[in-house]
Amino acid sequence: MGFLELFLIAAGLSMDAFAVAVCTGLSSRERLFKKAVIVGLYFGFFQAAMPLIGYLIGAQFADAISAFDHWIAFVLLLFIGGKMIFESFKKEDGKVADASLKPSKMLPLALATSIDALAVGVSFAFLSVDIVPAISFIGAVTFLLSMAGVKIGSLFGTKFKSKAELAGGVILVLMGAKILMEHMGIFGF
Repeated sequence: MGFLELFLIAAGLSMDAFAVAVCTGLSSRERLFKKAVIVGLYFGFFQAAMPLIGYLIGAQFADAISAFDHWIAFVLLLFIGGKMIFESFKKEDGKVADASLKPSKMLPLALATSIDALAVGVSFAFLSVDIVPAISFIGAVTFLLSMAGVKIGSLFGTKFKSKAELAGGVILVLMGAKILMEHMGIFGF
């Protein structure tokens, strides 16, 4: 998996975290940098940890299903991306996310926004991705985009939330299709 592919997956996965970070940035303008760093650390850590867990689980089964691993990767990315696309069209209820940075608020948010990354980690095991650089990169991209989300939320509100989820979903669906087509010999990059 090349740098561009990994970047697109990292950006796609981080869009849920970005959307929540935008909502977190809505509530206050004081200590914005500190808030952005804390939000970025929570989301970045979980977005890196979940693919590692998925990879470790998937590595147990990679040899047994290597003949159809590309289909599994495709279906997982299609499902995750499709879910994100669907959620991007949901009507907002007008509520602003609780901006508390307490672990009791941030841990569930970080876990919820990174569940998708667990499935991507399983796909990484099937694709024999070098996991340490991959999860480090995913964590760093999520950290930076989450920090940016807090700042954007403080400036513009939820205007970009659904667009971010839509873009992330489309990216993941396209990456899944690319993986499938490469393994079927349709094209290669």
